[in-house]
Formats: sequence, structure tokens, C-alpha cells
Amino acid sequence: MGQQQLLLVILVTIIVGIATVVAINTFSSAADSANLDSVRQDVASIAAAAQGYYIKPTMLGGGGNTFTGLTFNTMAFAADSIDGTNGTTATNSNGRYVLTVNAGNVVVVAHPASRITGSVTLSSAASNTLQATITEGNIAWDDNN
Repeated sequence: MGQQQLLLVILVTIIVGIATVVAINTFSSAADSANLDSVRQDVASIAAAAQGYYIKPTMLGGGGNTFTGLTFNTMAFAADSIDGTNGTTATNSNGRYVLTVNAGNVVVVAHPASRITGSVTLSSAASNTLQATITEGNIAWDDNN
């Protein structure tokens, strides 16, 4: 092989390597974005269930115009596991969700699976979380990413 051909082979190898790294980074970003979208959808589903619980009379198993008593056990949510002690923590393939229930509102803190490294800090002040405050007729979002 001539020197010019050898330089072309090296140049092509470098270009292919750079393209591979860029493709991997792009795929990783797209996967993270898809996970965040799924978590937002889960939180919207939790909000709809919580608002349904709020307006349902207590005779029918609802809150009777209060969120008191709301847990993941009292709503329809696709969870892989629910914390058995109080039912306010649920986990599915998208992430981990923690409810803080008050009479007038519910705060949902979502920990997306793509952002979880090691053990999860289950607090609303944790970084890399999505938080929603749900009231009778509104959802207020706070993105701590």
C-alpha cells in the first residue's frame, strides 16, 4: 500500500470512530428523553386517579372532597411494586413515585429510572426528580432536572 492509501485508511477509521461516539450519545439522550416522557405520563395518570379519588364520595371508597387516605393501593396505577407499609411509594419500569398526601393536595415526586444511580433519595429536594402538586382541579409541575 502506498503512503497516501494508508493515510486514507487511518482518516476513514477516525471518522467512523467519531461517528460511532456521536451515535451512541444521541441514542442515550433519546432514551433518557423517552423515559422522562413516560414518567410525565405516569404522573398525569396518578393525578387523574387522585382527582377522581377526591371527588368520589366516601361511601363509594373515595375521599369525599379530601385527599386524606389516598395511597397507591386506592388508585389504579400500573406499578411493579407498592410499599406495603403505607402504600405511598410505588415503582415501575419508568421510575419510582412517592406520594405526600395532605387534605387539600397531593405532592408526587417521581424519580425517573434513567436518572437513578445507586440508592434513591426519597425526598422532594432531590435533584433529577419531577414533582407535581395535585389539587382538586389543577396540576402544578416542578422539574428538578
